[in-house]
Amino acid sequence: MQKPQHLKFEFIALMASLMSIVALSIDALLPALPEIGASLGVTSSDDNQLLITMIFLGIGFGQLILGPLSDSFGRKPLVYTGFVIFIFASIICVSTESFEMMILGRTLQGFGLASARTISISMVRDEFSGDYMAKIISIIVMFFLLVPVIAPTLGQFLMQFFDWTSVFYFNLIFGVLIMFWFWSRQPETLEKEKRIRFSSSLFVNGTKEFFKNTDAIAFTLISGFITGSFMVYLSTSQQIFQVQYNLAEMFPYIFASLAISIGLATFLNSRLVVRFGMMRMAFMACIAYAFISVLYVILFWSGNNPSIYILLGFFALQFFAVGFLFGNLRALAMQPLGHIAGIGAAINGFLSTVLAVPIANYIGGFVQSSVLPLFMGFSVFGMLSLLVFVFLKKQKPASKLV
Repeated sequence: MQKPQHLKFEFIALMASLMSIVALSIDALLPALPEIGASLGVTSSDDNQLLITMIFLGIGFGQLILGPLSDSFGRKPLVYTGFVIFIFASIICVSTESFEMMILGRTLQGFGLASARTISISMVRDEFSGDYMAKIISIIVMFFLLVPVIAPTLGQFLMQFFDWTSVFYFNLIFGVLIMFWFWSRQPETLEKEKRIRFSSSLFVNGTKEFFKNTDAIAFTLISGFITGSFMVYLSTSQQIFQVQYNLAEMFPYIFASLAISIGLATFLNSRLVVRFGMMRMAFMACIAYAFISVLYVILFWSGNNPSIYILLGFFALQFFAVGFLFGNLRALAMQPLGHIAGIGAAINGFLSTVLAVPIANYIGGFVQSSVLPLFMGFSVFGMLSLLVFVFLKKQKPASKLV
């Protein structure tokens, strides 16, 4: 019998805080990228993008290992394990004088943070299901997105009084506080009788189970397309606003305003998803995502950047659509995987990230003097996502996408 589903405010806040450690480790570092590169002898600004994309790669592989293990040993022990790895990786980042070691440290940071990111989703799936799960994930994402609103400003503030290493130290202190809250207030969500016995076939069997489900594969694929194209923005935003538009001082405020656009969409999604359904909401948002980016490409095909106000308008509309996608896509992929929530969340996160990182690295290399390649990436992967939705509609003609 399905247990009653109702809002648990502290649980939502705690899950959002766990995920916010990830966001803070990424977004607070954005204003520091040029200084880190200069300090470590980086000659090409394109290489600085690796400090962002490689942490995502670590998250992808970390999810694949730590998530499934949480199905056997419980959610909380694996969250603690991941945070210990994050501490070790942060020490590497602040003590190295080599850019290669910094990249290794950032990758390991992502590996450790994967536990907070993927296991928080597993814990939500332990507690909720269906459209109500999508509602909870949307609320968590909404709070989680408050971090990108303040993180670049925080990073710039810290650098005014200290150096770039202070950003890493702040992340550590913040993480310790969240871990203490998690340890003292959050009970284990996976009862012992529901755990999967650990064996050498745990990963193999879980992977087979995942790939038997068409919905899980399809929505993971769409997540990879959308995340990859959005990751290009994360890794190139500093270059776009500080170099192409010469708005270095305004960068934290611009980044924050665009994050608010995503946050507003996730808030609206949390209010509407139970009424209209996560499938319909995600499909309509995907149409908007593709249409907005294609419109930009048509209007500015010459490659000349528009005024900053026009660009921000397009970004705001694009990210408003993203806000309706992230939570719903994750919930749609996880819905049929409740019996293997840890492995399911891990494979979903791993595959979407493994797809996203090369997409971001490839497209990001073209964002030199124009924003056009970024929107071309949005367009291509928005259209591919729509094709996957159409495939699902043909597979299940009885289900209504619109």
